[in-house]
Amino acid sequence: MKGGPDERPDGGPDERPDGALDPVARLEELRRLVAHHNDLYYRQDSPEIPDAEYDALVAELREIEDAHPDLIVPGSPGQTVGAAPSVLFAPVTHRVPMMSLDNVFTPEDLHAWTDRVARHLTEGCRFVCELKIDGLAMSLTYRDGRFVQAATRGDGVTGEDVTANVATIADIPRAVAGAMGTAPALLEVRGEVYMPIAAFEELNRRQHEAGGKAFVNPRNSAAGSLRQKDPGVTATRELAFWSYQLGGIEPAPGTELPPEVGESHSATLAWLERAGFPVNPDRAVVDTPDEVLAFCRRWEERRHDLPYEIDGVVVKVDDLAQQRSLGATARAPRWAVAYKFPPEERTTTLRDIQVSIGRTGKATPFAVLDPVFVGGSTVSLATLHNEDQVRLKDVRPGDTVIVRKAGDVIPEVVGPVRGAGTGAGHGRRRPPWHFPTACPVCGGPLVRLPDESDTFCTNLDCSGQRIQRIAHFASRAAMDIEGLGEQRVELFVGLGMLNDVADLYAFRVDDLAGLEGFGERSAQNLVEAIATSRSRPLSRLLVGLGIRHLGQVGSVALARAFGSLDALMAAPESALADVEGVGPVIAASVVRWFESEVNRGVVERLRAAGLQLEEPGVPGSGVPGGEALPQTLAGKSVVVSGTLEGYTRDEAEAAIVGRGGKSPSSVSARTFALVVGASPGASKVSAAERHGVPVVDGTRFAELLTTGEVPTSS
Repeated sequence: MKGGPDERPDGGPDERPDGALDPVARLEELRRLVAHHNDLYYRQDSPEIPDAEYDALVAELREIEDAHPDLIVPGSPGQTVGAAPSVLFAPVTHRVPMMSLDNVFTPEDLHAWTDRVARHLTEGCRFVCELKIDGLAMSLTYRDGRFVQAATRGDGVTGEDVTANVATIADIPRAVAGAMGTAPALLEVRGEVYMPIAAFEELNRRQHEAGGKAFVNPRNSAAGSLRQKDPGVTATRELAFWSYQLGGIEPAPGTELPPEVGESHSATLAWLERAGFPVNPDRAVVDTPDEVLAFCRRWEERRHDLPYEIDGVVVKVDDLAQQRSLGATARAPRWAVAYKFPPEERTTTLRDIQVSIGRTGKATPFAVLDPVFVGGSTVSLATLHNEDQVRLKDVRPGDTVIVRKAGDVIPEVVGPVRGAGTGAGHGRRRPPWHFPTACPVCGGPLVRLPDESDTFCTNLDCSGQRIQRIAHFASRAAMDIEGLGEQRVELFVGLGMLNDVADLYAFRVDDLAGLEGFGERSAQNLVEAIATSRSRPLSRLLVGLGIRHLGQVGSVALARAFGSLDALMAAPESALADVEGVGPVIAASVVRWFESEVNRGVVERLRAAGLQLEEPGVPGSGVPGGEALPQTLAGKSVVVSGTLEGYTRDEAEAAIVGRGGKSPSSVSARTFALVVGASPGASKVSAAERHGVPVVDGTRFAELLTTGEVPTSS
C-alpha cells in the first residue's frame, strides 16, 4: 500500500549460513543506513527516524568497527562527522575542524564519562553545563571586527557558505569591538542557529493560510531556512543564535589576546557575552559529577518551559589546558559529551495496521494513528518494522498505544497502554493482527523467507516494487536524476511508460510535454537530467540497481576492484567475497542478482542506452583517466589526513588505490605511511607516533605515489 513508511530496515543483524553474526554484512547495512540518515538530516533537513534510533545505529556501527579495525573502510560514516555539504552553496574549509560530540543517554553512561576524565586529569577539574540547543551548528568569522563569513559544519572539514542568509539574523553582531577594545585581526565564533517555538508556530500559521505544507519541527525549519537561495526568504523566518564556543582568534598587530580566552571555557563565554554575542544564560559551572547529573535532570524536567527546543545538555571540562591534555578522537573531543534526553512519548489510538511495499518487495507493516503532537510535529503514521515486531509488541487496531518520537516524521510505536479504553487488558480488545497473505498493491502472494523476519511480495511485476525500484535508481545516492521523484515515477508507471529503469533512457521531450505537471520546459529539464545520468560511474550504477545487501560502500569497493561491469559479472563469487568491505553475504546476493535473465536484460538495455559501465580511474577500466598506472603501492596501506593541495579526499584515495594500494580511514601497526595535509586529525597523528608509522608531508604526496617509498627528509 502506498502512503506508508517506505522500506526501512529495522537494523536486525545479518547471519552467516552457520548462524553466526556476519560483521561484514552488518557493517555494510549499518554504513548504508547511517549514510542515508546523515544525508536526510544534514543535507535535506528531513530526518525520517528518531534521534535515539539514529544514535543507536551509529553506536552499533562504531562498536563493530572498534572491534574489527581491519574492516574499517575509507569514508565510513562511523569515522566521520555530519555529511558532505550541499552543492547549492560555495564550500568553506574550516580552519579548525568542527567536530561532533559523543553522546551518553543514561546517568550511568554520564558517570562513566566523568570517571574517564578524572582518571586522566589527576588534579581534578570543573565542568561547564550548557543546554543543547536543537538547531544547526554555525561558524561565524570576523576580520578586523567586521562580520565576513558564516559557514555550516558540513562534514566537519568543509561546510557551506551561508553568509548572506545568516546576515539576516538579528542576533548576529555585524561588528565587534566595544568592550573588547581593539578588535582582533581574526575572530571565529561557533554556535547554534535555531528557530524559537513562537516563530515556528507563526511560520506554520502562514503556511496554512497560503495552503502550503506545514513544516515538521523548529530544527528542520531553521536548517531549511538557512539553505534558501534567496536571503529575503531567510529574513522572514525569525531565526536566532546562541554562541557556545570560541573557534579561533588572532590579535591585531601590536596587541595581545584577552587573558580570559586562554584560561577557561566559562571565562571565554563571559568574554563573548561582553563582546556582544548572545550566550545562553542557562549554564552553570559545577565541581562534581553529581552536580552535573542534577543539572541534566533539572533541565530534562523543565525543557518545555523554554521558548526554544533543547534535546539534552552539553557537558564540558572548563579548564582549557585540561581540554588540550584530554585531546580528541577523529570525530569528537574527549573533553566534552552530550547527555541526550530520552525521546518524548505520547499516547494515541491505533486505528489500523497496513502494509507498504518497498523496492525489493519487502512488505513493511505500519501503524495508522489518530493524529498526535509528539516530538515537535503531528504524527499519524509509525513504522512497525516486521511481523515479529507487531507480535512482540502485541499492538492491535483500537488499542491506545504509546508513541515515542524524537523530532522526526516517522515515530515508533512502543506498545499498548495496558487497561486503557479499548487497549490491552480491556474486554473489548480486538483479536491479534495477522500479516496479510496477499500484496496490497498487486494481489500477489506475500512470503516470509526462511530464517528471516522480513516478508516479501514475490511478484516481480508488482507496480509497488517497480515504483520504489525506479525511484531508488534516480535517487541522489545512485544515478542522481534531478526532478524524478516518487510521485513522477508513479505517474509514468501508471501510464505504462515505465516498466524498468532502462525505459527512462527512451524518454523524449514530446513524450512528456502535456502530461500532468509537465510543460515544455520541465519536460526538457527531465530529459536532460536523464541524459546526464549516463555518465555516472559504475559504482553509482551498482547502487542504483538496488541489489539486496549492496550499499554505497560495497558498490564503490566492487567497482574499484573490478573496474568494469563485465569483469564484475564474470567474476566468481569467491573473488567478490575477497574484496575488502564486501564479504560472503553481499557477494552471494550480487551473484544471484546477475544470474537473473530479467536483470541481465535490463543491464544490456542500459548498455545499449550508452550508460557508463566502468569506474573512472581504475587501471584497465578503459575510461579516460583510467589508463594503467604503475603499481608502486601494491599491498601497502596509506592513510590520508587533512586537506591535500590539488586533491579532493576521493581523488587522493583513488590515486592510492589506482597504484595498487589501500586507503583505510584509520592508522594501525600495518599502515605503510600517514600523509598529512592541512588540518590533519590529531588522533591519526598520535596513532602514527604510537605505532611508529612514517608521517609524510602532504606536499610530498606525489613523490610517494611515484616511488612507492617514504620520502626522505632531505
